[in-house]
Amino acid sequence: MNVMSLMAFPIVQGPMAGGACTPALVAAVSNAGGLGSLAGSLLSPAAIIEQVGQIRALTDRAFLLNFFVQETPKPSQAEIQAGVELLRPVWEGLGWSELPIPQQWCQDFDAQFEALLAIEPAAASFTFGLLTESQVERLHSAGIAVIGTVTTLDEALAWETVGADAVVASGIEAGGHRGTFIGAQEEATLSARALWPQVADAVKIPVIAAGGIMTGVDIGEALALGARAVQMGTAFLVTDESGIHPVYKKMLLSGAHLTTRLTRSFSGRYARGVENRFMEQMKSVELQVPAYPVQNALTASIRSAAAASGDPGLMSMWAGAQVGRARALSVAQLMQTLVAEMRPT
Repeated sequence: MNVMSLMAFPIVQGPMAGGACTPALVAAVSNAGGLGSLAGSLLSPAAIIEQVGQIRALTDRAFLLNFFVQETPKPSQAEIQAGVELLRPVWEGLGWSELPIPQQWCQDFDAQFEALLAIEPAAASFTFGLLTESQVERLHSAGIAVIGTVTTLDEALAWETVGADAVVASGIEAGGHRGTFIGAQEEATLSARALWPQVADAVKIPVIAAGGIMTGVDIGEALALGARAVQMGTAFLVTDESGIHPVYKKMLLSGAHLTTRLTRSFSGRYARGVENRFMEQMKSVELQVPAYPVQNALTASIRSAAAASGDPGLMSMWAGAQVGRARALSVAQLMQTLVAEMRPT
């Protein structure tokens, strides 16, 4: 399937989980000639169906859904308690006598997959893992293009082998969670501009570049390095239509002094975000916290409390390394600006 035909301009809006990708944001990107993306990974099938309905009420153009390829974990009581104890300084600092234990660790991927097939969006992208050939065939039979997220060449080749229509090559500068699924996450350290041409030279399917892309000039550089399109997350996080917390948005727009780094403290999987009090407090034990999604679920109540009180010190403020270049615009203005910057003067 031809992924490139789904957009007028080679710009895919990154699927940012946690409420950033509102239906208004997704639709606005698609209406402006890009490919909007709904992050479905943290949503129930019913919520996915509802939000897709809202998107379709706002646009008749193509958009994609993104999911985390994962199995529901079954941690032991000892593992859960160990995670709770590692977080004790944080929740005791909030004045809590105990940390709430979540009712579920993550959404059921199999149920999400069936909802995806029923919804039939133009495309779907996947992170944290690899689909089987039969799953890819089911999506193709439903008319859904398949895009895999990769951080290494081996991962790109694996997605091509199972029949993916394109891959997103995500460099170490990219904000949010790393999509590594072959080998140790710590070893997937290629910069974006090293990864893109390596993958483009090795696979026959289109490569969508991700990591540190903030302007139309950046887009041109990615295309010159072999990419057919780009995926931009942080640039869209600060748009008017983004659903992130106002304090989070204000922080991202506070200037070039912001420092981001990778951490597994919040979720149990490496992700890049703005350095804050929680990261510093958990730094000495972050290698010991439970793997995703258990840690992600354990910290949910802490992050919710931070959102309620407007405390950026305990929020997971995911952002890419180039967040200092973010611009406060509407989606339409940002898309117009990016396209203008891509064109030679």
